[in-house]
Amino acid sequence: MSPPQSPDAVTCALCGATAPSLPLGWSTAVERGRRVVHCERCSRENVRAMESKLDPEWW
Repeated sequence: MSPPQSPDAVTCALCGATAPSLPLGWSTAVERGRRVVHCERCSRENVRAMESKLDPEWW
């Protein structure tokens, strides 16, 4: 069994990377009413897909 994580701990929704708190370079989003977090590597690799979901007023 893995040790319990602190309430501030985050896990990347794509690759499962973890951190004790939200580091710089990680991104957050709300998808279907749920907060999701992506690590820096996954954020960089998927930035085009993430931006394509933004409403035009965010461009």
